[in-house]
Amino acid sequence: MKYTIVNLVASSNLNATLDLYNLAVSIPNIEYEPEQFPGAILKLKEPKVSMLLFKNGKVICSGASSEKEISLAIRKASKLIHDIQKKVKVQKTVKYTVVNLVATANLNQTLDLFQIALKLDNVEYEPEQFPGAILRINEPKLTLLLFKNGKMICAGAKKESLLRKGLKIAAELIGGKKKKAAKKPAAKKAKKK
Repeated sequence: MKYTIVNLVASSNLNATLDLYNLAVSIPNIEYEPEQFPGAILKLKEPKVSMLLFKNGKVICSGASSEKEISLAIRKASKLIHDIQKKVKVQKTVKYTVVNLVATANLNQTLDLFQIALKLDNVEYEPEQFPGAILRINEPKLTLLLFKNGKMICAGAKKESLLRKGLKIAAELIGGKKKKAAKKPAAKKAKKK
């Protein structure tokens, strides 16, 4: 099944204590409101990602559409921060962990969400609250939003291989894989006596 990765979320560490207030004052695209949230938000234009920066040096990068963008964003952020706080090293080789992959896919068929919810235990469907059904898969641990037009949003995978496996399982559960009809044996002609 074809899918498109629309968001990668990754965590990393700059291995230094960050002065978030100083960074927010010095870098125009950093928002920091400690009364609202303990981290600072850095928005990069290229690649177009948002990064949460924490005092202990932890970084959460979201909005990337590839792992290449994650590396580039963390390198860029470390350079920006290094220009203000010299103790923060510019990351040459970026170490990070993907914590969530979000992808879209299409079953290319109309879904009867009510019937799917009746048939499967791991599906929630409350059309008064949300137009899609929520399918939860335990292995791999994924959550999928299913829509009547056959489109799906999948979240929770940490690797692309787990995403593919989860989409395959979802397609089988929902009935997205059409099984070939078994050939009927040819009717035997009655012998004339």
